[in-house]
Amino acid sequence: MILGNELIIPDSEELEITSKTSDLESDNDIDVNYLITQCRTDKNSLEILYNTFKKDVFAIAFSILSDFHLSEDCVAETFVRLTQVKRFSSSKGNGKGFIIKIARNCAMEMYRRYKKERYSEVIQAYGQAEKSVEDSIYINQLLKHLPDKYRQIVVMKCCSELTFKEIARIIHTPESTVKSRYKRAMDILRKKAGE
Repeated sequence: MILGNELIIPDSEELEITSKTSDLESDNDIDVNYLITQCRTDKNSLEILYNTFKKDVFAIAFSILSDFHLSEDCVAETFVRLTQVKRFSSSKGNGKGFIIKIARNCAMEMYRRYKKERYSEVIQAYGQAEKSVEDSIYINQLLKHLPDKYRQIVVMKCCSELTFKEIARIIHTPESTVKSRYKRAMDILRKKAGE
């Protein structure tokens, strides 16, 4: 890599992380499950998981907490908890759904802890960095019109790209209920966006 006039050669650890990340993108489920089982003892596995899922975890946390700084704390806490997981089978389960479930549980705990501060009006960028600030503020304002149970489903479906079945497992709700809540939420958003 060339930076200015200097040639920078990444060390073998950086190359290994880059190759693991590209492997992860090609075969997501198997590698994610394996990385979850390895992250207790392997920093590289945790780093790959963090870099891959930090935006999804932040989106879930922000949909529940509506606070930028608490959501960042939730991201950190989620990955700390991931290193403490003792019972996860790489042959069973969905690794991405497992991480999202940890994030949701962590955010719900923080929500209960900081419930009084939750409604402070702090306008922060939401979700993906490539969106403009105006779009982020607009989306955030639209999502505030939704009840919590609807907002969580919309964020899991649209930002984290989870299936209705995965969302149902995470929030312990029948799949049909998740679908109907999603439909109602989208109707509310369309109506609010049209005003």
